Amino acid sequence: MAVPLNQVLRVGAYVVKQHLIGRKRYPLVLMLEPLFRCNLACSGCGKIDYPAAILNQRLSVAECLEAVDECGAPVVVIAGGEPLLHRELAEVVEACIARKKFVIVCTNALLLEKKMDQFKPGPYFTWSVHLDGGREEHDRSVCQDGVYDRAVAAIARAKSNGFRTIINATLFDNAEPEKVAAFFDDVTEMGIDGISVSPGYAYERAPDQAHFLNRLKTKQLFRGIFAREQQGKSKKKWQFNQSSMFLDFLAGNQQFHCTPWGNPTRTYFGWQRPCYLLGEGYAKTYKELMETTDWDSYGTGNYEKCADCMVHSGYEASAVAESVRKPWKPLMQAIRGIRTDGPMAPEIPLDRQRPAEFMFSRHVETAMEKIKHQKRSPAEIADAAD
Repeated sequence: MAVPLNQVLRVGAYVVKQHLIGRKRYPLVLMLEPLFRCNLACSGCGKIDYPAAILNQRLSVAECLEAVDECGAPVVVIAGGEPLLHRELAEVVEACIARKKFVIVCTNALLLEKKMDQFKPGPYFTWSVHLDGGREEHDRSVCQDGVYDRAVAAIARAKSNGFRTIINATLFDNAEPEKVAAFFDDVTEMGIDGISVSPGYAYERAPDQAHFLNRLKTKQLFRGIFAREQQGKSKKKWQFNQSSMFLDFLAGNQQFHCTPWGNPTRTYFGWQRPCYLLGEGYAKTYKELMETTDWDSYGTGNYEKCADCMVHSGYEASAVAESVRKPWKPLMQAIRGIRTDGPMAPEIPLDRQRPAEFMFSRHVETAMEKIKHQKRSPAEIADAAD
């Protein structure tokens, strides 16, 4: 695994402590989205389909750090939108690191070379560059030519400047095991520090709804990818910035239930229920999120929108918790490797899942009313109250 040893030890000790004190639900990674605005418009993304007034909003430095302190997770992933569009991002990162948080900034890298000098390399900081495959696959995914080459150039500069740099890849149903394996070879040869990979999630407002993977296709795809490495068809040993148990889950060898509280998300709207992928309402505080969310009503088998999800933001924390509860399982998995044939773990039945609710418009309308109210003068507000 490519996860740094100091992070493994710190996060492991944190998880053990939660188990010893009997805490059932705890955060592992804070997903911090300080803005929704992006300089790309990817067809599979459901994060940027908001009115311009909302895309123009930003979490302040104080709001970001309040979320970090309130949540208390040992890892902070800063995503978006494109976080490098936030003018005060470097200040947020520096303050998080001062709190001894492991900070990962996810970026499409279009602004990385321009903004890189605002940040300092160190053991608590990582760039995570979005690449969804080789040049052709990635540029098609982000709906713009030339993005892959710019991202690769930015990765090279980040590495030469001493930054820990990983890539994050989202795979859809047009992914082919041979091409993905070749892509992993290519990025490994670039000298990246790790690969983070996940199947795409079917955001309800994403422009392209035709290419999301179901769970069976996800497992078959990842078995095909990992088989290439095990059969010696890859050029180098791949290093993943993820737990081995999560990768084993993607290959269909583990049955995990979603633990959405493991990756709580703070956005402009508030604390997102129940997870990074679903916006089913928002809480004003982290405490309210944890205490008032009906967690048992979400996850595969419980909710229609979750039926095909195998995304890291829902299941990485499940894999980590399982590794701590049953340490012999990741040990055995490390010895035998990821199994790529034979029967898969039983699937979670879907016969009792509740139907999907579509509420995207509801919280957008609420936010727009809030923005309009903020722009009105005191006299206008008083007139409206009368």
